[in-house]
Amino acid sequence: MSQSDIQVRRVYDPLLRALHWGIALGTLALVATSQLAEAFEDGPWETTVWNLHILSGYGLTATLLARMLWGLAGPASARWRDLWHPAAWKDALTNLRLPSAHRVGHDPIASLAYLFAYGVMALMVVTGLGLAASEFQAGPLAPWLGDAGWLEDVMEDPHEFGFALMLGFIGLHMAALVYHQLRGERVAQSMVTGKQYLDAQPIDAGRGVQHD
Repeated sequence: MSQSDIQVRRVYDPLLRALHWGIALGTLALVATSQLAEAFEDGPWETTVWNLHILSGYGLTATLLARMLWGLAGPASARWRDLWHPAAWKDALTNLRLPSAHRVGHDPIASLAYLFAYGVMALMVVTGLGLAASEFQAGPLAPWLGDAGWLEDVMEDPHEFGFALMLGFIGLHMAALVYHQLRGERVAQSMVTGKQYLDAQPIDAGRGVQHD
């Protein structure tokens, strides 16, 4: 496809992009520190690495809360309604095909994956804060749950299940980005530049975004 066939539009605002990368880095930090803690189990660095894991969890919690609030107060492409496409989901499931038309803003199918990921992250945050309080006597819940030894048994399995789901989401997300890149679709650049690169097919506009 030639450059003349590409429509470039400013869509994603700077704060949305910053929150996106903050969530991504926070998630990767949690994955890395959890694996390092397992590698250093019973060693002199184990406590230090778990403390880094807990701090990464605080960072993800703050960034996720900010994203939720921005979904209520931000511009059109940051709003939760830009991720909500039940008609497109039903059509894709009924006809077993992806939407053919591009739209300004979040892709309908990718949006479903993002909503799923946000839900899993919320589960990870809640169970992580509970584990930090009961196992390490750390975090905002420690004054109430610091002596609740039983809480570790309740929270550990959901936390590990959420961890496995997040690993699956990360793998699918990266695979989708590579797929689009190989097709010449500059999807990954959108969260760097804030611009969407759409082909000349009919698109769902009418959202007041700025043309480049």
